[in-house]
Amino acid sequence: MPVPYFCVVQLKQKTMRKIDPKKLSVQERVEKLNDMIVGGHILEAFEKFYADDVIRQKNDCEKIVGKNACRLQEENLVTGITAFRKAIVKKVIIGDKISVVEWEFDYIHEDIGEQKYSHITLQKWNCDGQIISETIYNNN
Repeated sequence: MPVPYFCVVQLKQKTMRKIDPKKLSVQERVEKLNDMIVGGHILEAFEKFYADDVIRQKNDCEKIVGKNACRLQEENLVTGITAFRKAIVKKVIIGDKISVVEWEFDYIHEDIGEQKYSHITLQKWNCDGQIISETIYNNN
């Protein structure tokens, strides 16, 4: 007898919460991170996979330094989403402590309306299994 879908989702969510990024390869980390984002667990993924001293930059905007400042930016985005229609991983490139992910997003945000865009993230990983630098290139 097949396992009901909601049981599989609950099991997957519990398994992801127990992840120790230090014990995973870069490829495994990226797969887990992406799975959490696709599943709508964006803030939980952020907490697990981003270092306290992370530096983020979107396009040519000013760099955001530190997990607290980056978290605030993520929370402002995520809490305003009224319909999360899709997040698709299009392509992934893995290197030595580096990853590149091409994304396609589609959602509705209460402040900025309908959002459909692609973006590419360039992520640098530390030896603790967390992202220390992320540059996001997008067309929105």
